[in-house]
Amino acid sequence: MHPATAKWYDRRDSVFIEFCVADSKDVKVNFDKTKCGFSCLGGTDNVKHENEIDLFEAIDENESKHKRTDRSVLCYLRKAQPGKAWPRLTKEKAKLSWLSVDFNNWKDWEDDSDEEMGNFDQFSDMMNNMGGEDDLPDLDGADDDESADSDDEKMPDLE
Repeated sequence: MHPATAKWYDRRDSVFIEFCVADSKDVKVNFDKTKCGFSCLGGTDNVKHENEIDLFEAIDENESKHKRTDRSVLCYLRKAQPGKAWPRLTKEKAKLSWLSVDFNNWKDWEDDSDEEMGNFDQFSDMMNNMGGEDDLPDLDGADDDESADSDDEKMPDLE
C-alpha cells in the first residue's frame, strides 16, 4: 500500500487537494471535521493507495465534495472558517514526501480586489453545485478543439 501523490492549494472559502492517480477504481473519500481520508486502486496493476491527512483547520464535511477523472481525484474541502488562510494543509509542520503545493493554481487571495473575486465566485459556484462524483462534465480532452489562434497567420518572408 502506497500513499497517492497529491497537490493542494488554498482559496478564500475552500482548500483543494488533487490526488494524482491515473485510472483510479474503488475511490473512497472520507471527510471529517479535522481529517480527510482517501483510498483507491490505481493504474493497470491496481496498486492500493491510501492517504490520511490531519487538516490544518476544521472543514465543513457536509459541504466538501470530490470528483474523479481518468487522471486524478480532485477534492473540494469547504473551510469551516472562510477567509482564513491556511499556510499549510496539515496540522503538523512535518514535510510529507507525497504532498506538494500546486503552484499552478495557488493564488494569494488575501489582498484580492473585488474585480478578481468575480472569477473566483464563478469557480466557487461551480464547485458548490457539485453533487457527487458524476455530476460535473468530463473535462478530459477539453483542449482538443483545433481552432485557429489569432497569432496563427502566415509570417512574412525575411529579406
